[in-house]
This record gives sequence, structure tokens and C-alpha cells, in this order.
Amino acid sequence: MFQRGTSPDAVYSFKHALVQDAAHGSLLRSTRQQLHAHIAEALETHSPELMETQPELFAQHYAEAGLVEKSVAYWGKAGHRSADRSAMAEAAAQFQKALDQLKVLPDSPDNRRQQLELCAALGAVLRTVKGFAAPETGHAFALARALWEQLGSPSEFLQIPYGLARYYAHHGAIDLAMRLDEGLLRLSRQRNDYTGLVLGHGSSGLDLMFVGRFALSRSHLEEALALYDRIFERSLVRQVGFHTHATSQTRLGIVLFCLGFPDQALAQSNTAIATARRLAHLPTLADTLVGGARLLSLIGDGAALDERTEELVAVAVEQSFPYWIAAGRIFRGWLRVNNGDVADGMALLRDGIAAYRSSAQEAWTPHYIALFAKACEIAGEIEEALAQLDNALHIVERTGERWFELHRQKGELLLRQGHAEAAEELYRKALGIAREQEAKLWELRAAVSLARLRGDQGRRGEARDLLAPVYGWFTEGFDTPDLKEAKALLDELGT
Repeated sequence: MFQRGTSPDAVYSFKHALVQDAAHGSLLRSTRQQLHAHIAEALETHSPELMETQPELFAQHYAEAGLVEKSVAYWGKAGHRSADRSAMAEAAAQFQKALDQLKVLPDSPDNRRQQLELCAALGAVLRTVKGFAAPETGHAFALARALWEQLGSPSEFLQIPYGLARYYAHHGAIDLAMRLDEGLLRLSRQRNDYTGLVLGHGSSGLDLMFVGRFALSRSHLEEALALYDRIFERSLVRQVGFHTHATSQTRLGIVLFCLGFPDQALAQSNTAIATARRLAHLPTLADTLVGGARLLSLIGDGAALDERTEELVAVAVEQSFPYWIAAGRIFRGWLRVNNGDVADGMALLRDGIAAYRSSAQEAWTPHYIALFAKACEIAGEIEEALAQLDNALHIVERTGERWFELHRQKGELLLRQGHAEAAEELYRKALGIAREQEAKLWELRAAVSLARLRGDQGRRGEARDLLAPVYGWFTEGFDTPDLKEAKALLDELGT
């Protein structure tokens, strides 16, 4: 051993970690446990501040000492501290160690409640570490739900049905997620529980957006935001792993865009990102950045999308957030295609989508595949683009995720191949879906495509009658590429 300094302030260290392991292993088990217990007790007495700053140190010593209850408590404390610092991989490992230690203890209501708390906390951080739809995330929340129901569904753990709903939605089982949302809202109303209402409305808002019920989605998200000031946010962040106010604003931004309010959509998205930056909560920042990038890709603002994407990639890579690393790669690939680097961009898109789906992720996938299909079109690979869109449409049929237009894009490709009749049928279908969803932005795009086709066929009056009312909704609003295209077409048609 080596000594640095002089007693009583000397610090001692082994020459090598293997020497330390050998010395530790040579002790009798009872002696080793006593030494670890003495160390932990001495630290508590002489350095009590370490209980707050290094709880994992106490957890390890108490585990080695065979003092399981104290070890579980400190591993849980260490996990929460790591999560508060956005060190999610560390937090997941520490919560798992607490759960492993807890298995040594006999079954009891108190131990089951502690297991419930740890499973819920583990599920929340695994959403960041492994992905929203990863099997590990689903297993943690499924176990937590079983324990929650055994203990009478206590209100302190309403994040469990919320977390399970988010897992199912991202896994592609949106109908099941919506049933969980309804149950959570019903229970929260019965108990007048504002935390449960915020979670239930936020989750319902996202799931209703996925299925294309935008007006109702907007209502739920705005209700979640209105109720937000009645809850204790720090506690909720620990429960779900995100600042729900910022994430609800991000989701509302997408909904408002689809409903035809791109200016309000961008304002919500920008506010959410600014809030996440101010809070310095990195999972929330990554989530708001990916939402902002998605919105900008829909709007068609390449310069702003580039800025958002680079910040997203920087945060995701630094923190090893695989879900957002994959999303950042997708948007970066899309930008490169649009900037003329088609081959490299398509490779990034392909790899990003594969990485994104590697953790069983289905939510948002049709949009990402549609971006890749557009890249194929730009590259002149029309058949491949059509195959990709058919793949996206099959996912839509399987999962029910209908928030993003696909039929119009497929119609554009068929028109390029000279199939005007098939293209018109798809444009009409896209127009009908958009009207049913009250999605004015999608209706505008479908109307532009159909009006251009009719104009080319010499049916200029029909084209004007179709397009002018739709464009009129936006003339006082935000100036997007969609609106510029509609205005140019109207001018061309002679109005």
C-alpha cells in the first residue's frame, strides 16, 4: 500500500486494484461484513454530507455488510440522484441494484411497495436509456402495474398506467394505450388527483394525435397545460422522467400544425425548447428538440431544421440517448439529401430508421419512412419510393397511426409514372381523410395536388373552386412553402 500525506489526514491506496481484490477476498465473510458496516457507520458519523452527494458509496458498503434494507434505501437514493442529474444509464443500474437487493428480503406489503416504487422509477429512466418501446421498458412497467394493482392502485403511483400507455403507444398498440389513458383519467377524476389528470390528458393528447383526432387531441393537451400549475413538478419529473409541461407543448405544436395553425405551432415548439434549456433537464431537452425538428421538417424550413438537428445530435450523443441519436441521424440524412448529398443522406436515413426500429419502436415510423421515400424520389428511385410508402401504409393499417399524410405522396409518385387516374384517386382519398380529421394543412396539400392535376387536364374552373377556399384559411397566417405553392398555383390558374 501507498500513503499520501501524514496522519491523521493520510490517504492510503493499494498498489493495484487486483491487490485490493485479493486482500478483500482473503478476509472471512463475517469479518468482511463487519468492516463494511464499520466503514459505512464511520462515514455517516464523520462525513454525513456524503449521504447526499455519494449515496452509492453507502449502498455498496451496506450491501457488502449484508444490511440489505439500508443498501436498498441508498441504491434507490443514488438512482434518484443520478436521474436528477440526467445520468440515466447510472440511474437505471442503481435502481436495478436496489431491486436485486430487495429480492433477498421476505415478501411483505412494505417490501412490495418499495419494489413498486423502484420498478416505476426504473421504467421511467429506461425510456431514455433503452427506448420508449424497448422490451426492458415494457417489462419494468408491466411488473410495476401488477404490484400497483396488488396494493390497491395507490394514487402516488399514477405514473404507472401512464408509463405503460406510453410503452404500448410507441410499440404500436395505440388502441390499448388509449384504453389505459381512459382508465387513468377516470380514476384521477374520481380521486380529484391533479397529477393523474395532467398525465392522463397529456397521454390522451398524444395518442389521439397519433390516430388523427386532432381537435380532441388539442383539447386534451391544452387541458394538461392548464392543470399543470396545480401539481408539484419536481415530484412528477422523478416519476415520469420528463418535464410534462414542455413535452405537452411539443406535442401541441404538431397538432396545431396539422390543424392549420403553423405560426402557433412553431411558437409552442420554441417555447417548449426554451423551457427545457432553462430547466437544464437533458431528456426533456432531447424530447423537445426532436419534436421541434419534426415540426420544422413538416414546415419545410431547412435552415432552422439544420440548427435543431445539430443541437439534438449533440445532446443525444453526449448523453448516450439511443432513441434520439437515431432520430437525429434521420433528420440529418434528410437535410443532406435536400442539400444535394443524396447518397450520403440516404445512407444516414436508412441507418437511422434501422437503429430507431431496433428497440421495437413503431410510433413516428411512418413519417420517417415517408422522408426516406421522398429521398428515393429525389434520387430518381421511384419504384423504391413506392415500395417504402407501401411499407409505411402497412404500418398505419397495423397500428392505427394516421396523423401523417401518405396517400398524397404516393399519388405524386404515380403521377410521375403517368398514372393520372390512380393519382387522382389517391388525392381524393387524402382530401377525404384530411377533411374527416379537420387537418387543414393536410387538406391544403391534397387540394393543391388535386387542383394542379385538374388544371393540367384543362379543368381550370374546378381547380380554382377546389383550391381558393382552402388557401383562404391561411392568407392571414404563417408564410410556409405550402402556402407559397398554393398562392403560385392560384395565380397560374388565373385568380
